[in-house]
Amino acid sequence: MTAAERGSNVVPSNERVKTDGRTLMSERESGARESGVFDPAVFLTKAGLGRRIVQLKPKQTFFSQGETANAVFYIQKGRVKLTVVSKSGKEATITLLGSGEFVGEESIAGPAGLRLATATALTACSALKIEKDEMMRVLHEEHTFSDLFLKFLLARSMRTQADLVDQLFNSSEKRLARILLLMAEFGKEGEPETLIPKITQETLADMIGTTRSRVSFFMNRFRKLGFVEYNGRIRVHKSLLNVILHDEKTTTSGARPSALEEE
Repeated sequence: MTAAERGSNVVPSNERVKTDGRTLMSERESGARESGVFDPAVFLTKAGLGRRIVQLKPKQTFFSQGETANAVFYIQKGRVKLTVVSKSGKEATITLLGSGEFVGEESIAGPAGLRLATATALTACSALKIEKDEMMRVLHEEHTFSDLFLKFLLARSMRTQADLVDQLFNSSEKRLARILLLMAEFGKEGEPETLIPKITQETLADMIGTTRSRVSFFMNRFRKLGFVEYNGRIRVHKSLLNVILHDEKTTTSGARPSALEEE
């Protein structure tokens, strides 16, 4: 604390003090409040006590499988992939995440445990790292934030169920079309990002549970049909939805269109 701070009523930026039984938050913390109302959007864009902004380059990791789970990350910008490695050393990609999503939420599930997966930046990323204690505090004290986080968890649960149904009942061609559309963010609010982050055919094969050669076969087919373009990076067109829509019509009619091949 500076001499000027000691001689005034300024609250130091790195600590909290209690006055009249109430906690006065530092300027960094109170930045999440406007007119006395907590704003989750502001909280998730600014650093403060127990949270800081981190920048990651492509291929850098947020955390690794087996590390202590002690923080949650909010992705402000960029794309992230979650992977797991088996005891035999085989790696599998679980899911891809983007801006506006959390990663590492298992850290608040109970006593400090270990990370069950590795989170790696696919593109340059900016994220807010929220320490476990701070995350627990804001969840308990700010209902608007806990509502937002619950909405995220429900959406993640629904996505996981959809992924399982996709894996169990759909052809590998339809699974590939679905994952490409998800990566291009078709179906989300706003304009889709048709040029998706650079991703290998091996990673796509891991995500849909097939071989790289099958992915290559379907990608060539999609390109010939004008559903995608790729030259280093993949550009997804809305017409790729035809693969899924045709497959759904097949389910009700009992006949598969000749343009699609069931595995």
